[in-house]
Amino acid sequence: MASLAARSLGRLAADRSFFFLCDMQESFQPTIKYFPEIAAVAQRLVSAAKVLEIPLIATEQYPKGLGHTVPEIDVSTAKVFPKTLFSMVIPAVEEELKKEANRKSVVLFGIETQVCIQQTTLDLLDRGFDVHVVADACSSRSQVDRMFALERMRSAGAFITTSESVIFELMGDSKHPKFKDLQKLVVTSAPDSGLLTKL
Repeated sequence: MASLAARSLGRLAADRSFFFLCDMQESFQPTIKYFPEIAAVAQRLVSAAKVLEIPLIATEQYPKGLGHTVPEIDVSTAKVFPKTLFSMVIPAVEEELKKEANRKSVVLFGIETQVCIQQTTLDLLDRGFDVHVVADACSSRSQVDRMFALERMRSAGAFITTSESVIFELMGDSKHPKFKDLQKLVVTSAPDSGLLTKL
């Protein structure tokens, strides 16, 4: 009963979560709005995953033509998979999910919000995962697409959140043994990426 209540509230725990980084590649830099800001927040989350020892899965959309993950994001500890499907939920990723079946939450970030992020979210929800879409670490070429995709994912059952909220929830307590390492990641607020225009 307690586990069902936790699922419905979207509680995050390090030992029950995956981090998914979607398609933050070189060729997208010129066209994605706020790309540098999104990359900075993505790196904040990647660093948190490393500190908390949370599995990080990254994908690259057709890397032969679109390049690899930008160097501003350190994917050295990630399992990186190429794909042509828009969703990250490709067979190789599904195998990774099955290896740690106790993990039922996914923290999802990257691009584009209305395409790969949205389709990944729907596929994961369909498979029974809680999905936490990090709004300040997702973007699109069009901010209209970005905002309506966030709304659709929320309506479908995803949790729309922020990088700082995710990090503090995973910490849970200022007595956490990695508190100082994680505090360094949030001492400076995440850069503005146009989300306040929705207000």
